[in-house]
Amino acid sequence: MVQTQSGRQFVRVINPKATSLSENVTCRPAAASELPDWWYCWSWGEPMHTADDPAGAATKVARVLAAVGE
Repeated sequence: MVQTQSGRQFVRVINPKATSLSENVTCRPAAASELPDWWYCWSWGEPMHTADDPAGAATKVARVLAAVGE
């Protein structure tokens, strides 16, 4: 968990076998038109997975950060 000087918080996920593969994941409320209410989001702000399923979000991040051949 990382907290910036401005107070923004996120989780930095790093593949220990390939440290150049990393991602910063945030959790934030959805836009008014989206359901459910909270989402895990990629570092560029795109919603990744619903916040009520952390295991599903972790699976997506692990897939993206997997080194070739893992």
